[in-house]
Amino acid sequence: MNTLYNKIFDAGCIKFGEFKLKSGIMSPVYCDFRGLISKPELLKEIGEALAARAKEIGCDRIAGIPYAGLPLGVAASIVGNIPMIYPRKEAKDYGTKKLIEGAYNEGDRVLVIDDIITDGASKIEAIAPLKEAGITVTDVLIILDREQGGDRILAKAGYKLHSLGKLSEVLEALVATGKVEPEMKTTVAEFIAANQFA
Repeated sequence: MNTLYNKIFDAGCIKFGEFKLKSGIMSPVYCDFRGLISKPELLKEIGEALAARAKEIGCDRIAGIPYAGLPLGVAASIVGNIPMIYPRKEAKDYGTKKLIEGAYNEGDRVLVIDDIITDGASKIEAIAPLKEAGITVTDVLIILDREQGGDRILAKAGYKLHSLGKLSEVLEALVATGKVEPEMKTTVAEFIAANQFA
């Protein structure tokens, strides 16, 4: 995984500095995987890693969460030959007015895929329409766990979190290759410890 962590950093998906998060908190690290859509080779490699984990976990289908999780879900679906669905952010007000795109059966075991987790709220929100449709969701798979308590929040809601890596592991790999100073690793670790959500 260390090679993949370095590729993710080189692609600009993980940045260090000062960043304002959605919550309004200032963070020394920012993770954004949306740019992977412009890097097909890396997206394919991540899709392979996600598909392999999906097969280990076991599922009938995968569900990508809009918007960052959609290309990840598609990549894993194609590479792993696993059917995909996705919950819409809003129902269409025309045509079929569906809340879920793609074919599925009631009782299907669906693995939810997304890019990153902080507090887990967006995952729980995206799972709601799947459960309402009679789909079984017990697991969530992401690229990176920021280690701020999202796993505990998901566990309280009845879901198990799986990740390709944790932020601390990524930092270890980047320090080892000289791409990040050891001081930044300490700064990020202190920030994570001080900003837990559960």
